[in-house]
Amino acid sequence: MGKINWGRVILGGLLAGLVINVFEIVLNTMIIAKDMEAAMAALNRKVGGEQIAMFSLWGFLVGIFAVWLYAGLRPRYGAGPKTAMMAGFSVWILGYLLAAVTPLALQLFPTNLMAIGLAVGLVEVVTGTTLGAWLYREAAS
Repeated sequence: MGKINWGRVILGGLLAGLVINVFEIVLNTMIIAKDMEAAMAALNRKVGGEQIAMFSLWGFLVGIFAVWLYAGLRPRYGAGPKTAMMAGFSVWILGYLLAAVTPLALQLFPTNLMAIGLAVGLVEVVTGTTLGAWLYREAAS
């Protein structure tokens, strides 16, 4: 079993994060922009540059974590897209689905917005992880 290649984890993770952030930009500026603006106004909140920067950083950190998880799963499940999708799905469960429990339970946002966000999140994180994993190679022993 080889050691994790941290350079490739970061490289693949940044690609995965880029994919996640592109999906999020399209989602939040084109698909649900007006509904999200209304939801935020109902909470007496606005999203500005600082929040967008934090969300972008979050996207890259999710990507890095997902590729790191893929690297850890490779020795057990083998290299390739199936393992990458498994890693991406696991990250979606932890970072998206379970994280949505509180806002759903407290009804902070309309359920349809949460459902759309979760569905897009599943696609973005599995796609991003799969592409990021494509760049990953084990470190030489």
